[in-house]
Amino acid sequence: MKTNLISFIIMLVLTSCGSSPFGQKVKEPFRGNAYESNNRFFRGTGKGESSQDNIARGKADLDAKAQLAGQVNTTMKQVADQYLGQTENERAADVADKFQSLVRQTMNTDIADLRKIGEQKYFNKKENKYTVFMAYEIKKNAMFRFMKKQARVDKTIDERQMQVIDKILDEQIKKAEEEDNEN
Repeated sequence: MKTNLISFIIMLVLTSCGSSPFGQKVKEPFRGNAYESNNRFFRGTGKGESSQDNIARGKADLDAKAQLAGQVNTTMKQVADQYLGQTENERAADVADKFQSLVRQTMNTDIADLRKIGEQKYFNKKENKYTVFMAYEIKKNAMFRFMKKQARVDKTIDERQMQVIDKILDEQIKKAEEEDNEN
């Protein structure tokens, strides 16, 4: 009886150590602090798979840029909400909508300061499939400056909205430049 109990415990320990209910942990490229956004940079990574390497590359590129766009959008929404909440702006919803539109326009434009910081391609012969990993970064102050330029050419933004957008972006540029000067 004691032997059966000890055997059962040993089996239980061995099986629990050998596997996880989630499967085996996989280490993908472009993970860790060097590839995560911080006070100075927006960073995004992407992964694409296809039987054709150019399609896998395109998917990884889109995935990484979509991640960047999401971060910029979230950041600008938080900043705009915070600013508009503090100033009790009666047209806060209009300004917030303009920011979302501005982020979309900006991310649909070729951004000059966007830098590719890594790309790795793998080929799985067994599955006849390419997997591409890609990483991009852009300095936050460069992104905010670019957004200001985009806002200037947007005909749907009136003068009052432009003043609020300028003020918010100027504050973010100043904050990002202070971080740059510290490092």
